[in-house]
Amino acid sequence: MPRRYEGLTYWEIITRQMGFLKKDEQLKLKKGKVAVIGCGGIGGAAVEMLARMGVGSLSLVDKDTFNISNINRQLMSDFHNIGKPKVAVTRERIWKINPFIETKTFNCEINEENAGTIIEGNDVVIDAMDNIISRVIVSRECRRSKIPFIHGAVHASMGQVTVFGDGTPSYEEVFKLPSKGLRLTSEVKEKLQRLESEIPPVMGPAPNIVGCIESFEALKLLTGKGSVIWAPKLLTFDLLKDDPFKIVEL
Repeated sequence: MPRRYEGLTYWEIITRQMGFLKKDEQLKLKKGKVAVIGCGGIGGAAVEMLARMGVGSLSLVDKDTFNISNINRQLMSDFHNIGKPKVAVTRERIWKINPFIETKTFNCEINEENAGTIIEGNDVVIDAMDNIISRVIVSRECRRSKIPFIHGAVHASMGQVTVFGDGTPSYEEVFKLPSKGLRLTSEVKEKLQRLESEIPPVMGPAPNIVGCIESFEALKLLTGKGSVIWAPKLLTFDLLKDDPFKIVEL
């Protein structure tokens, strides 16, 4: 797309949200940098919504490739990209939606050695991970770097979202994890792994709702608009219920 069209087209993309956001708030979003750790069910929805809302920069992290069992819930998956890296497919998808986004991709597993490098320079980190050990590693690095960490998780028809920051209890404190205050030795990691002994069932709408809510929490953090769901408050839902959404305090 020619450079002379970029400014105008960006503002045309987000025209419908300008009755909600002021121009200075949209500019904050346009300058915002968000890392999304995981490009599956939760991450795919979060990334797509951030792209459509006009965020300026995305760092995408995932070590996996798409497989056929992802199709029931992961927006970026289809029969044509089975076997392809999730980060590559996701980057191509968001460029088609919003070609003005700067993207960095990390086709790797996040760990204690690379977490700092991956999230460095971002304003917000979104948790779209599928295991507790990775969440502990990323939440610790976010806390050290004073970067807000938006947590999200799902099980079957249920989901939860909360936000950890400099003035909140930590992820490990809120969920009373056995790793709290300890080095992540093999023994501690084994204890964490025991907490998730099976792969949970997931209905397609649940992770997508979580990802959308996480993207909106990112918007609130970047623009200063609204009230963030700071821990120990936790937004929970169960789509099987007739009053599915609740805020609880842990």
